[in-house]
Amino acid sequence: MSKIKLKKGDVVKVISGDSRGEKGKIIAIDVQKMRAIVEGVNMISKSEKPNAKNTNGGITKKEGSIHISNLMYLEGDKSVRISRKLNEKTQKMERISSKSKEAVK
Repeated sequence: MSKIKLKKGDVVKVISGDSRGEKGKIIAIDVQKMRAIVEGVNMISKSEKPNAKNTNGGITKKEGSIHISNLMYLEGDKSVRISRKLNEKTQKMERISSKSKEAVK
């Protein structure tokens, strides 16, 4: 299993699937399944029974998970690959943008 280069809070673009071209922020990542939940992307309808929170029940929309391989990091408005490199000064791993060759936050 490869190391996941995306993190919670990153702005990403969907590069394949039904939601292709959509952009959003990563809400959560499941490392075991290699899937992420992206804000406003891959919306699914879920039926809910009436309960204390939702007295009427009905159909609700929520984000479904999407595989990590279908996401690309957005730098400005361009999608870029991310690599990992050891910073010699701090001796810590950093995420590096493939286009600007600078560290990603």
